[in-house]
Amino acid sequence: QKFQNGVITVGEFFTLLQVHVPIQKPRHSHLPASGAVSAPPTPEDLIYSQYVYRPKLRIYEEDCQALSQKIDELKLYATVQDQLLVNMNKSFWEVMRTCSDEELKSFGAELNKMKSYFTKESKILAHNEKATLYGKLLQSAQEQHRKLQSRIEKVDELLQEAESCLVALEAGLALLPFSLVTFFPFLLELKNLKAEEEELQSVLHLMWLVYLCRELSDLETENEEMLAEMNQLKEKEKSCQELLETYNFTEWEITEWSEQQAVFNFLYDSIELTVVFGPSIDGDVFGEDPSRKIVSLNFESLLDEEKAPPSSSLVQRLIFQFIESQGCWQEKCPTLYYLPQVLHDLSLVVSHCKILGEEIEFLERWGGKFNLLKTDIDDTKVKLLFSASAVFAKFELTLSLSANYPSASLPFTVQKQIGNIGEEEVSAVLSNVPTGYHYLRRIVSLIHQDLLQNPR
Repeated sequence: QKFQNGVITVGEFFTLLQVHVPIQKPRHSHLPASGAVSAPPTPEDLIYSQYVYRPKLRIYEEDCQALSQKIDELKLYATVQDQLLVNMNKSFWEVMRTCSDEELKSFGAELNKMKSYFTKESKILAHNEKATLYGKLLQSAQEQHRKLQSRIEKVDELLQEAESCLVALEAGLALLPFSLVTFFPFLLELKNLKAEEEELQSVLHLMWLVYLCRELSDLETENEEMLAEMNQLKEKEKSCQELLETYNFTEWEITEWSEQQAVFNFLYDSIELTVVFGPSIDGDVFGEDPSRKIVSLNFESLLDEEKAPPSSSLVQRLIFQFIESQGCWQEKCPTLYYLPQVLHDLSLVVSHCKILGEEIEFLERWGGKFNLLKTDIDDTKVKLLFSASAVFAKFELTLSLSANYPSASLPFTVQKQIGNIGEEEVSAVLSNVPTGYHYLRRIVSLIHQDLLQNPR
């Protein structure tokens, strides 16, 4: 009921179509109990902290800041679910509220396909960001490895210099009267220091190789998964693009845009709109400054009335009826700023009238399925001649069309020819047909169903 009355929100509309879009809450990490150790750090812990943990922590902090900024930006879009659907897209709501339950269910299934597509695409983006993060970690680790290697080389130089000093010292002590044994503890400590430094270098090299192998394996696995998902997404992209084109209400094409004017075509190039610009503004290289004045807007019909089918002529008359009813278009569109809204309003009317023309062509071709004997067009009126032997009835229904179709009920008259079906019976049926998409076809279908199938 809220959906029909236009007071349903975007989120409630998704729920009605069984399309669930959960908003994930942020998850905060906590330091484990084993993380806070009060024992004094060992030299190995200090090396890990300086060359491994701190550089990684700095990169993770930068990544977290970037993610937090993205989350703050996306929170603005999450509030759209609380806004009314009719305020977000009125033309879309007008189409959807006339759909049957099966059509709504089918549309919900298509939306779920789109949601699945965007979910997988977001995973790919997350994988790409993770690959970028791993690249930064790898670059940082390589940089720290170079620093540590440089420090080890400096220590090696110091040790070599110390050894050369020891050799010179031994040679000098040999000339002294006391023995070198006096300095043996000192020499032994220096040799042990060199052995520990070589062992530390070997351990660091091994850790570095293990880290690189693990990161490379993870990246290869993620790359294979991303390639598989991209192949699936390519197949879904086509169906999603077709769905977007189905609900696209843009009915205009630009055929000319010069410094003096712009020309737009509507309805298979049968209507031409020429927009004449005022003097150009200084600094506006491309002539697209929103404040640039518009001198005039001129509409012209390019339809060949003699060769065009009656339904096309009817559509043209209704569109120009709308154009004339708006008065002076230059007042509605004094500058370029208002031109997109004018094009949107025209597109909406053209779209509705084009669908009306398709409905009339459908009834002319397949009207026999609905006991529709004849379809005639007189100016902006459609005459429908129904005849059914099952109920022994024949009558003509005349509908008066306007540019407001299909958002308003149609005035009608009924001329009884055979049988007992007249204006009262037809009026009772039409009162049960809601306005909206395919209004004319639904009128004919319901008359056939309620009045022409079973004897009264």
